[in-house]
Amino acid sequence: MMSKLRLSIVDVTASERVELESLASRRKTAQALAMRARIVLGCASGRRNKEVAGQLGIDPVTVSKWRRRLLADRLDGLRDEPRSGAPRTVDDARIEAVITQTLESLPSDATHWSSPGMARTSGLSTSTVQRIWLRIPRSSRAAFRCDRAQYSDLKPRTVPM
Repeated sequence: MMSKLRLSIVDVTASERVELESLASRRKTAQALAMRARIVLGCASGRRNKEVAGQLGIDPVTVSKWRRRLLADRLDGLRDEPRSGAPRTVDDARIEAVITQTLESLPSDATHWSSPGMARTSGLSTSTVQRIWLRIPRSSRAAFRCDRAQYSDLKPRTVPM
């Protein structure tokens, strides 16, 4: 005879329920977080893990995991835990400064910024500048590319190697 596991009762406060419903229904919420909110709402309605899993089309083990995390850490338990790996070395202020300088200024000796030029100016590596530039939306990136016809009267510049 198989013993039945006792489910932990999930009680959510009114304010937690409002936040969970908001997370579950908002279009801008990360889909993983929205799914977790739907799982917890299902558990809070008194349903078993298998019922919630069947309704949402997921594994009952997943439901069990998020039920435990909610009971242990409340809503903070639904957020992603920090991933392993090295911490960021470039903070948001430096990233913003590079993007602002790229879009709003020109170098003194050229018609547009190059990765090495911006790296020298900002004190970052060339590869870091390139990764930052990839974060700029394509529509804005076009703004800092020069039109060759606009600068046709300039002499070609030689770059020392």
